[in-house]
Amino acid sequence: MNTTVPALLVVDVQRDFLPGGALAVPHGDEVVEVINRIESLYDVILATQDWHPADHCSFAANHPSHSPGEVIDLGGVPQILWPTHCVQGSAGAAFAQGLKVDRFQKVFHKGTDPAVDSYSAFFDNARRRSTGLGEYLKAHNLADIHVCGLATDYCVVWSVLDALDLGFSVTVVRDACRGIDLQPGDSDRALAKAAAAGARLVTSAELGRAA
Repeated sequence: MNTTVPALLVVDVQRDFLPGGALAVPHGDEVVEVINRIESLYDVILATQDWHPADHCSFAANHPSHSPGEVIDLGGVPQILWPTHCVQGSAGAAFAQGLKVDRFQKVFHKGTDPAVDSYSAFFDNARRRSTGLGEYLKAHNLADIHVCGLATDYCVVWSVLDALDLGFSVTVVRDACRGIDLQPGDSDRALAKAAAAGARLVTSAELGRAA
């Protein structure tokens, strides 16, 4: 594969992250149409899925004295507690209804270790285990990654920063992402952090003009 041809990385566009889901990202459903539209610009499309065991450490339900939104320490790693979401094999873990998945060459599961969370598409939060994505990209000579999906201020930005750290060229398709914004402005700050680290920020319309 040609190193100058970008790969599209679709991060966690799953039912539990859409309105009505267990951990809904506000307006998360709006990314589906944008991603479907830009897929035609890419020869290589990869995706991730949050794929948690039921006893996952990030679920507030597994910490009876705590509630969603609280931050606890797990083996030296700060952990935000979330509602139970994207349990392996559940309907909520499936890709969003209407998302075109037929051209996904490979799907990488993350968050599979019950003892540590995994926001990034590349590593768990303690960087103890790789998802295999970085190795796949390097094995296929894919040096340029365009990132989209959910959520901007967590899994998207962590994926972008890890990709940059691994030496990949990274572009974020802004209107194909949505954020949680636990604190107002979190998504904007995440994008600014990505840009400061070396990522390019574009809109889907700009991609189309470039094509």
